[in-house]
Amino acid sequence: MPNQHSKQALNNINTNNINTNDTNNDTSWFPKWQPYSGNLDQHPVGIHEYLPVDKSILLGLQHAFAMFGATVLAPLLMGFDANLAILMAGLSTIGFFFLTGGRVPSYLGSSFAFIAPVIAATAYAGSGFNANLSVALGGIVACGAIYAMIGLLVMKTGVAWIERLMPPIVTGAIVMIIGLNLAPVTIKSVSDSQFDSWIALLTVLCISGVAVFARGMLRRLLLLVGLILAYLAYFVLTNVMGFGMPIDFAPVANAPLFGLPKFYAPSFDINAIILIAPVAFILVAENLGHIKAVEAMTGQKVSPYMGRAFFADGACTMMSAGVGGTGVTTYAENIGVMAVTKVYSTTIFVVAGLVAVLLGLSPKFGAIIHSIPPALLGGASIVVFGLITIAGAKIWIDNKIDFSQNANLIIGAVTLIMGAGDFSLHIGQFNLGGIGTATLTAIVLNLVLNRQS
Repeated sequence: MPNQHSKQALNNINTNNINTNDTNNDTSWFPKWQPYSGNLDQHPVGIHEYLPVDKSILLGLQHAFAMFGATVLAPLLMGFDANLAILMAGLSTIGFFFLTGGRVPSYLGSSFAFIAPVIAATAYAGSGFNANLSVALGGIVACGAIYAMIGLLVMKTGVAWIERLMPPIVTGAIVMIIGLNLAPVTIKSVSDSQFDSWIALLTVLCISGVAVFARGMLRRLLLLVGLILAYLAYFVLTNVMGFGMPIDFAPVANAPLFGLPKFYAPSFDINAIILIAPVAFILVAENLGHIKAVEAMTGQKVSPYMGRAFFADGACTMMSAGVGGTGVTTYAENIGVMAVTKVYSTTIFVVAGLVAVLLGLSPKFGAIIHSIPPALLGGASIVVFGLITIAGAKIWIDNKIDFSQNANLIIGAVTLIMGAGDFSLHIGQFNLGGIGTATLTAIVLNLVLNRQS
């Protein structure tokens, strides 16, 4: 449990800070936030601490950058409006903050779990606008409703039964496969040419250099600063020196500064609902894994607010899809940012949400972000997804999982290989996907192999 490994999880920080910020016995909806007074080079920023406005804005920008690539990619793969997805991701993140009472540090972005069932339900051809968008939206709204009801059940009955269903051996594996499952896609995205591969490596080196050699606030902004450095290097290599594909700034110049995206209404088709609604159970597993990863990083118990997180995520998914946005989920990319910055304040995510809202309302700023070459985003993804994987391993280490026991050995080994290899099962027309299949396998194996006598 987190209380047993808090010292290790917080990398030898002052344990008095943990006790001060532990508000799990607080019965109020919102905690009592405290100003951060530590040294950013030595002490993490706790969940219920807040930084000055200038630092909060910079860190919020970094979280917005971290989520941007995936939150834009998911709607494009389903034929949704990417700018609307960004807007709704920002509003959902702010909504999540209030619905959880600021107890769970998370960013809500477009969920990849919806891609396969949405494509199946709408017969989407893979490019352009999805002509059957409305039936997909209806299925996503239904999924959000189921997810929210699960959250209400957990709030009523407690989290003990979920924790028995998904102990650390299972949740650690789930967190790890979220990173590992995305690895092949990330590597493929930077393998179109040797130039792209070298640029991705350059991006990794820029981010790593900032992470290791920078100090103070600059180190906390490693992804943002690293991407800016890599972007400048790419501009010099392509636009100035003539290597590779130059950055095209014409879309930036032609895009309006402000603009409201078009909204879309859902329609409810029973076949689409049957295909899409079961994604709720995959989102539960993902969210649980993310919460466990946050606990491992912070040394603070977040699980008591799991029901709030499930309900908030489901409600925000309904809100997003209700106007044409994608289904949303807590984002692994932003958990990776927390892992490396060690800034866990929930107030940062409100700032990130506001940044995303501005992005969604500004086609010009969106065009600037879209100008970031895929190789740079791929290099950043290598770092972030790797950090997610390590966070899962940390759950195992901090909970002292005994791999001399064959049950734990089999659960961990089988789950990781299935997740990393994207092994996928189909139940009728419903595709569980690599993460869903591996998650279900881990749960079933644990129930069978780790039965209590």
